Amino acid sequence: MAEQAEPSKYDPRSNHLLARLKREDYDALMLVAKPVALKFHKRLLYQDQKVDAVYFPLSCMFSLLVTVDKEPQMEMATIGREGVVGASEVLQELGAIGLNLIQIAGWAMRIDADAFRRVVSCHPLIRQIVQRDQYSLMRQILYGAACNRLHTMEERCARSLLMTHDRACQDTFPLTQEFLSHMLGVRRATVNVATGALKKAGVIRYVRGKITILDRPGLESATCDCYQSVVKLYESQFAAAVQ
Repeated sequence: MAEQAEPSKYDPRSNHLLARLKREDYDALMLVAKPVALKFHKRLLYQDQKVDAVYFPLSCMFSLLVTVDKEPQMEMATIGREGVVGASEVLQELGAIGLNLIQIAGWAMRIDADAFRRVVSCHPLIRQIVQRDQYSLMRQILYGAACNRLHTMEERCARSLLMTHDRACQDTFPLTQEFLSHMLGVRRATVNVATGALKKAGVIRYVRGKITILDRPGLESATCDCYQSVVKLYESQFAAAVQ
């Protein structure tokens, strides 16, 4: 089970979706929300299984993976404080779209599924924000699929590292070769080639399962246009006026 956080350790409005809510909608959610500390590599919301809670990440990062024969095979998207996990499935009463695994440990606001549905039924603005976020997530998945088909391994690796760096809020974060292979959908040997090229270029350091971003502009120059496309997508969603 996730451990409850101390009130001084989190700020719910560090989640971009919660920060956009009107006061009455935000207060209604906070009445039923609980802060939780989520540990590195904790598995939540198993693919196709009933979703029992909604999570608004504050400082953690979820990795959304597709599973085959109950084993994670490939990362489809990452979700940090720009989004929400499990909300669309709860509102539609569907099983989890994939396995959600904590790739960056940290805090989140957790809301039981039944309580979330009750609040949303009285606060339609929350449903609208969830729908916008789901659209952005689907677009992120589509960009990732196209990137995996069209761009080089080094460009794809740089894109994945940049997206993780955005959500980690720090320059050093855990990332094993095994998980990076899930992110890129390739074998570990291929991962070694891609990370080796980025290390040689001096943009990252990779030691004992931890990545350090040494040269952010250099890493951005090593990636493809897909990264900026996803960034601009989320920025446009945040900037869009909620009707």
